[in-house]
Amino acid sequence: MVRGSVGVIFGETGTLDFKMLISDSTAVHRGDYVKAWHETDGWALAQLLSITRSSDSYSFKEAKNGKRTDKSGDKIIADVTVIGTRDSAGLLRAPLTPFSPGDPIYKADGDLIRSVLGLSGKDMYLGLLDGTNITVQLSVNSLVQKHCSILAKTGSGKSYTAGVLLEEMLDRNIPLLIIDPHSEYASLKKAASPDSGDFKKYCISPKGYSSQVTIYTPANKVINPVADEVFRLNGTNLTVRELTAIFPDNYTSTHMGILYEAVQKLKAEMETYTLDDIIFEVGNDKSKAKWNVISLLEEIRETGILSTNPTSIEELVQKGRAAVIDFKGVSPDIQSMIVARLCTNLFEARKVNRVPPGMLVIEEAHNFAPERGFSKTASSEVLRTIASEGRKFGLGLMVISQRPARIDKNVLSQCGTQIIMKVTNPNDLKSISKGLEGVNSYVEEELKRLPPGIAMLVSNDIERPVLIDIRVRKAKHGGESVNVLKSARSASISPPMPKSTTPRPRPKAQSEPAATSPPPKRNPSRSEESGNGGLFKKIFGAK
Repeated sequence: MVRGSVGVIFGETGTLDFKMLISDSTAVHRGDYVKAWHETDGWALAQLLSITRSSDSYSFKEAKNGKRTDKSGDKIIADVTVIGTRDSAGLLRAPLTPFSPGDPIYKADGDLIRSVLGLSGKDMYLGLLDGTNITVQLSVNSLVQKHCSILAKTGSGKSYTAGVLLEEMLDRNIPLLIIDPHSEYASLKKAASPDSGDFKKYCISPKGYSSQVTIYTPANKVINPVADEVFRLNGTNLTVRELTAIFPDNYTSTHMGILYEAVQKLKAEMETYTLDDIIFEVGNDKSKAKWNVISLLEEIRETGILSTNPTSIEELVQKGRAAVIDFKGVSPDIQSMIVARLCTNLFEARKVNRVPPGMLVIEEAHNFAPERGFSKTASSEVLRTIASEGRKFGLGLMVISQRPARIDKNVLSQCGTQIIMKVTNPNDLKSISKGLEGVNSYVEEELKRLPPGIAMLVSNDIERPVLIDIRVRKAKHGGESVNVLKSARSASISPPMPKSTTPRPRPKAQSEPAATSPPPKRNPSRSEESGNGGLFKKIFGAK
């Protein structure tokens, strides 16, 4: 054996793969990068896909004793795939002639790995190439302009990894608008504990982003006390499409007709009208079906989300800042409507350069852009549009999900960078394999076995999928699982919970009302406090 080598090529060889006889069982491991000399191309990078071990001298007597004393005759064989070499023009090439049996194999050095794989990014530090000390960095422009997806089963670290990317973007003053259904990203404000990870290994220090992060709540500060500001949508001059998008399944053609006539009449009579004006106008309709429409409109009013003093998109999207829309206490229907309106406003503002280029982050993306056939939401269409056209306007999209099979394939296929952690569901694996470039059967098998903290990176900037040891978070992680035993022990000393404030269920659409009542009276002097607060404000005291 040549000094320094870890094995030799043997048997039948090819230009894209070969078998390797390993000299020592501890010399290399599955997934390691090695190099082999090619007679025309020079040093070529390769990777071990699998390793097997066999022995022809193993006897039944040794099996009865339970211990083998002589393992020198074992054959340790690896299947090796050839990645290739860089030519004079910097292009990755695979050799055109086979490798030579008997040639020694060496562990690949860092420079060759970086060069051949294309690990040349210098912007965003994700972590270390698994099993090495080689840093993996991505280009900000590539990530934002070509979109990004983070996919993993529950508990595998997708939100943690998303937090790493958000920290890197905040460090580079990239504007962020984060849709946060589960209150996971408010923790960006606080620095991580020095004991929460191996900061020395990754050469970073704990850091909080309180000066750059603002938490907005569509509910109010009583429900969400960590919020900095209340988020409101524009409640003036609402269209029929905007109203029916909130509860799309509750409107019949009759209801749509009643609402359309009311809105058209208001447009003809008033320059500015509110939801109260629409409710009044619907109440003047002679059809008994108007009461179902009024009930739905009043339920929208009771949420308090509509206002004559809305949160502007210019306030949300600013250079070097992150706006987190925290949906704690907000129903799924209202969440979808808010995402639809907000993303539409963001896309239109970016088209005319009213806001700087930035990144839209959608956590639990399968709820807001579901695959056709699973469900339909008000936000699906605009997210498809941003995924396909946002690159032209400098609007990036990051989708995060635990169910890849349920995300709209048009959205997922537009993501040029995919960060995939452990996935075991067969449907999700099939979806990843079909929808993402660079994913094959070997990659699928790897995804089933990934340990926590390790992610597979598929990127246009990197020649093949690579495994990354994700660095520790600088800021505190807000997506930890609840400690059930600890919660149970503290339950006996916890103060009594307040009475439930769950909104009443929406009535099903019907053609005839159960009872009649006089139409509401128009009050021309009513204020926003009385017009858009309703029951929601009486209960919660919303702003």
